[in-house]
Amino acid sequence: QVQLVESGGGLVQAGGSLRLSCAASGRTFSSYAMGWFRQAPGKEREFVAAISGFGYRTLYADSVKGRFIISRDNAKNTVYLQMNSLKSEDTAVYYCAADPKFNTVVAAPGYWGQGTQVTVSS
Repeated sequence: QVQLVESGGGLVQAGGSLRLSCAASGRTFSSYAMGWFRQAPGKEREFVAAISGFGYRTLYADSVKGRFIISRDNAKNTVYLQMNSLKSEDTAVYYCAADPKFNTVVAAPGYWGQGTQVTVSS
């Protein structure tokens, strides 16, 4: 299985920025589409962003489009989520996800990280 480990979460003031990282262990990282999801307390997990294996295709939830940027560095086996103009409603546990298919990583990823907490003060 693919192992995913998120990092970079923390406390940030509203309007600030934060960059999350997801390091993947295993072979053929570039063959996996990657995604980010988030879950706030008492709420369902929601899709945030996804990126194809070589970074040519990206998809964002409407709630973060224009503020967040997903990217990847396949040489480092790492996917990033740059979060700008953070709002209090962005507060959640952020999860990294992976799947061989781009469409599947958006809807039902095969692999998940354990999550990293992002708290935006307001």
